[in-house]
Amino acid sequence: MRQPADFLGQLMTRVVAAGLPVWRAYIGLQLIHPQLQAMGFMWRRGEPVQEIARGYGIQFTPAYIGSPMQAVREQGRAVRHCLTDLKEDAHGVLHELSEAGGTDYLAHPIRLRREGPSPVMTWATDRASGFTDEDVADLMRLGDMIAAIVEMHIEHSVSEIVANTYLGRQIGQRVLNGAIRRGEGEEIRAVLWFSDLRDFTGLNERLPPAEMLEVLNNYLQLVGDALSANGGEILKFIGDGVMAYFPAEDALFLPVVTGQAIAAARRLIEDIEAANEARAAAGGHEPLRFGIGLHVGPVTFGNVGTADRLDFTVIGPSVNRASRLEGMTKALGVPVCASAEFNDACMVPMKSLGKHRLRGIPAPVEIFTLPELEP
Repeated sequence: MRQPADFLGQLMTRVVAAGLPVWRAYIGLQLIHPQLQAMGFMWRRGEPVQEIARGYGIQFTPAYIGSPMQAVREQGRAVRHCLTDLKEDAHGVLHELSEAGGTDYLAHPIRLRREGPSPVMTWATDRASGFTDEDVADLMRLGDMIAAIVEMHIEHSVSEIVANTYLGRQIGQRVLNGAIRRGEGEEIRAVLWFSDLRDFTGLNERLPPAEMLEVLNNYLQLVGDALSANGGEILKFIGDGVMAYFPAEDALFLPVVTGQAIAAARRLIEDIEAANEARAAAGGHEPLRFGIGLHVGPVTFGNVGTADRLDFTVIGPSVNRASRLEGMTKALGVPVCASAEFNDACMVPMKSLGKHRLRGIPAPVEIFTLPELEP
């Protein structure tokens, strides 16, 4: 089972069938994740397993400070609480369990071979007499027995999160599935997106580093949100630039996929306008400007690099064409430039800006933009 929730659900089915009086069980796992610090999986008798995400900073909140979870993590030992005889100053989670009918509570670390914070397992019962000493010994022993499985889930989670964070979900899965040899490649048809922040060099010179980093991250977040909401995936960040794609496995899908790219471009235009209004209201900050190049064509996904340091990327003339189109947005005074190939595949009527020369391409090419945009 690849998912901890599935594992916990099946484990608890067997625990209850074996006669252990467990009413609630919880596993807390520390993560390596750009947004989350931990993930919890909670089972209650008669209910499906819940996944509970814990964001960064949870350790500074009342939900964690003074909790049994903190005591186990920091002291590395088991703790037990009688829920029918709690002191008034006992942690809130214990009072919640008591009010819900719990009578006894046990929390303990799960010992792993790997370095780093240990997962924590908690158990609660609603049996009037609570856990017996034999129950506690069985539950602690069970924690030791499942340690290897929990460790496997953690290792898989780390691999998947790192791959998806740095490579993107689709390419991350390709790499995890074995696409890791230099020179391996696969040709696909796709809509390509290149976007770039205008005057990035000037902003770097004028703004303090911390402010520049905030501006860049906010801008890239808007780009990522627009793309992901419309089926696009970021291939890589190149400074302030973004290379992304919308896969079209069959030419029949191109009208839909080009429409998704246009929807992403329109959303980004609207979001940047709203961000610029907020920047102006916050103290007259100069507006952000950007350009997008859109093209349709075949590209090759593959690994390039040295024998022991690889980059999974896309190559081909179509990639160069999309980049050159983005570079024309400034000269033509519009935020979006698309190729004739994109226009031919698109159901949205585009506006022609005439034929222009692109650097590195011998013959002039016709360039299109969104119908509502004016040069």
